[in-house]
Amino acid sequence: MKYVLVSGGVISGIGKGVIASSLGMILKSCGIRVTSIKIDPYINIDAGTFSPYEHGEVFVLDDGGEVDLDLGNYERFLDITLHRDNNITTGKIYQHVINRERRGDYLGKTVQVVPHITDAVQEWVERVAKIPVDGDNKIPEVCIVELGGTIGDIEGMPFIEAFRQFFHFRVKREDYCCVHVSLVPQPGSTGEQKTKPTQQSVRELRGLGLSPDIIVCRCQTPVAESVKSKISLFCHVEPQQVFSIHDVSSIYRVPLLLTEQGVSEYLMKRLNLNHPSPHNNRWMLRWKDLASRHDQLLREVTIALVGKYTQLEDAYASVIKALQHSALCVSHRLNLRYIEAADLELEKLKENPSKYHEAWHQLVSANGILVPGGFGIRGTEGKILAANWARTKNIPFLGVCLGLQCAVIEFARNALSMEGANSTELDSATKYPVVIDMPEHNTGQMGGTMRLGKRKTVFNAKTCITKKLYGNKDYVEERHRHRYEVNPKFIQKFEDAGMKFVGRSTDGERMEIMELEGHQYFVGVQYHPEYISRPMKPSPPYLGLLLAATGKMQAYRSRGYRMSPHLSYSEGNEEDDEELAEIVRNLSTEDVQEASSKDSSPNEES
Repeated sequence: MKYVLVSGGVISGIGKGVIASSLGMILKSCGIRVTSIKIDPYINIDAGTFSPYEHGEVFVLDDGGEVDLDLGNYERFLDITLHRDNNITTGKIYQHVINRERRGDYLGKTVQVVPHITDAVQEWVERVAKIPVDGDNKIPEVCIVELGGTIGDIEGMPFIEAFRQFFHFRVKREDYCCVHVSLVPQPGSTGEQKTKPTQQSVRELRGLGLSPDIIVCRCQTPVAESVKSKISLFCHVEPQQVFSIHDVSSIYRVPLLLTEQGVSEYLMKRLNLNHPSPHNNRWMLRWKDLASRHDQLLREVTIALVGKYTQLEDAYASVIKALQHSALCVSHRLNLRYIEAADLELEKLKENPSKYHEAWHQLVSANGILVPGGFGIRGTEGKILAANWARTKNIPFLGVCLGLQCAVIEFARNALSMEGANSTELDSATKYPVVIDMPEHNTGQMGGTMRLGKRKTVFNAKTCITKKLYGNKDYVEERHRHRYEVNPKFIQKFEDAGMKFVGRSTDGERMEIMELEGHQYFVGVQYHPEYISRPMKPSPPYLGLLLAATGKMQAYRSRGYRMSPHLSYSEGNEEDDEELAEIVRNLSTEDVQEASSKDSSPNEES
């Protein structure tokens, strides 16, 4: 097993996750089986109880693990399926060690950070690195480990010490590579790129017993060769081991930047791997095409995201990625409007009329509306109003988790005349509890008590649009994260009025997919399809929203709901490759001309 440890210095949020994902993607493009581990030094057992404002969204895995959003990046870049143990936290390690101490495994010894905690970290990494993640039951060859936080943080010290021991006593020199991501600031007053923060960060890392083999410099503009030479001199690495990652148009460009600078050749040499270069293989060519298409899009589609946590983009990281994947598929640039759900409510009209009218203006001028998941009462009436606007004005709509529940509540109130219909989460005394908590819901505990992970949804209608978007499958498996569900006692009334529940759980009791008859696209799903969306395999419900919002649903239907070949991960299909070259390298002249004719702004990006 080969290990690549990615650490970060100077500031948090510097992009370690994207760098780690990009390195993994480059290695995978060379034909190497890759897995990933994310280490979070916080004491929480997992990310399940975090507020979205703390660490962004909670990403859910197939096995129900609630983990850091960086694992979503790994899955999207590498197209792999990770497990809950691929996310290590201080809480998990301490819980594991304390449980062993209670069982008497340490034979009465004094349990200490060194060696017991550090040994537990090393054993955990060794064990998880060998778990297959590609679906072929083959053991990975390289494990990318991202160490969360910043070098010097006190909570990360046990992990640094664990890897110092691991790389010096358990792993051979040719079996590991240390990558350090650091900031090269460029003050506006001088415009000069400063190396001192990187020097200090590397000095601290080396003082803790780890020497970087690769230094990745994050900067606004490409790092000058003279700056690279200076970092090389003061940080004890060769100039070719210093890589520049400047601000780019999309994260799809990051693996390409690293590849252009020779990172694959260095990793092959450093880790003693004998694999072909990724420059001209099929995987990397598709990735280049993806990045080029992203940058060449001219036409725009506007989607209103009506949520509760709109102040922080990371709170909806997977939702945004799923929208971007689908927008790319329909050859449109995504213009995403974040609308605070509470701003749509009548109370806001009294408190702040300008904010209320601005929110509604943003909503009514959008091509499509998305209501994502969430918890609690704040903003739910605004989400219900957004669902009402989409339903009554025939605007494409997708409701996810709570979004589905809000659409059901709105329909009950306004189409079925159930005044005061609500969810028991929001109003426990409602006369019409159209959304109820699940029987297995444990109200006394928060962590890990939801319906989590991959579950099967069976289609019970042959002609529904969602089934066709999924390729006419009889069932789909998607990831869930919820405590409340649509009340089955009201289903007959809903369906008689035109709100059809076309997908249900295997026992038929849980409503999973909803479609509204007579509407161009009004869909709600109880699960979270964004979790398994991929850049070249967009999530079908999100793709349906973008197709409807861009007016392409009819054309897509006429092609038999066939996905364009450049968005497929299928291997070895020469016909697809020829069509890929035709479609991608020659961006649709018709699209360009149509966009140009509509473009009236001299400042529009061309």
